Amino acid sequence: MKKLVCACAVLSVAFLAARPLDAHCEIPCGIYNDALRADLIAEHIATIEKSMAQIAELAAAPAKNYNQIVRWVHNKEAHATELQHIVTQYFLTQRVKPVAPGDKAKHAKYVAQLELLHGMLVAAMKAKQTTDLAHVKTLRELLSAFRASYFGPQAHRHLREHHHPVAAGRH
Repeated sequence: MKKLVCACAVLSVAFLAARPLDAHCEIPCGIYNDALRADLIAEHIATIEKSMAQIAELAAAPAKNYNQIVRWVHNKEAHATELQHIVTQYFLTQRVKPVAPGDKAKHAKYVAQLELLHGMLVAAMKAKQTTDLAHVKTLRELLSAFRASYFGPQAHRHLREHHHPVAAGRH
């Protein structure tokens, strides 16, 4: 009986401690929401910016609250990592499809999208390393350019005019 209770306790703790799956699957289920993923990237950028501002404010205070500084640094890095995850696991792995060089226009668009997504990965990495808001600006510019390329100019204009400010890259 004791072994059963212990086993149940261990399984309960393992179940409660398990991280929920938050990424979209990589099986061909056909359920994609590209605009949502772009909106999530924009939200991560806004959170990185807020974290950087809080780190700078707390670091400048006469009485430093190192616990809060550490928490904001962790928050900034976690959101930059989540942004990188969406870019790699969603867009690069599943959505942006390779195009043969023979179709020059489509191939050029493909290469441009790869460059924009790679730029986001690098800017997110740099955002982890510093509190320089230039990296946030770069992330917003790259996301805006990627949205225009991926969704087309009409959809991009619609986002700017009608969606939530974070989704449109404004706040």
